[in-house]
Amino acid sequence: MRINVAQLLKEPVGSTRSYQINELVGKEGTNSIKGEVTLTHTNRGILVKGTMTANVTGVCSRCLNSADCSVNFDLEDEFLPSMDTSKGLSLPKEPDSFAIDSNHVLDLSEVIRQYTLLAMPTKLLCRPDCAGICPSCGHNLNQGPCQCPPQVHDQRWSKLVLLKKGERSLNGITKEKVC
Repeated sequence: MRINVAQLLKEPVGSTRSYQINELVGKEGTNSIKGEVTLTHTNRGILVKGTMTANVTGVCSRCLNSADCSVNFDLEDEFLPSMDTSKGLSLPKEPDSFAIDSNHVLDLSEVIRQYTLLAMPTKLLCRPDCAGICPSCGHNLNQGPCQCPPQVHDQRWSKLVLLKKGERSLNGITKEKVC
């Protein structure tokens, strides 16, 4: 996602260009980015504004299988030139800013990557009802129950285990069903 902005940098402040983005990214080309960006020449550099949709493949937080998700985000960032277009002189680089390279090419890849990461859900799931994996053997519980024996509970938690099962115990003497 590289855009040559040499001509835009020579135009007056306030000049704009709009671009449609529809690209496959990633090693296998499974992730894609779509949207529109507007580049505006400012008194310092190029302001990039846009609305994007990224389709991302990640890892499910419960079962560790592949999970797909689509995220929408608005991006707005300023890119500063590393070369003066009129004089051909190098300009000092400002820390924590995106730069336009010496060939006047603006690369949106890093900005889009950062905005996509910020827009992604904290816990990515392959599906909303994902059962996860067995904490003992690691079996994917979406494929059915595992063969592990029932868990033995710590006796200190026995009264809470009974409550969870719907039983009620008063000092361990009587047990009755709780409605």
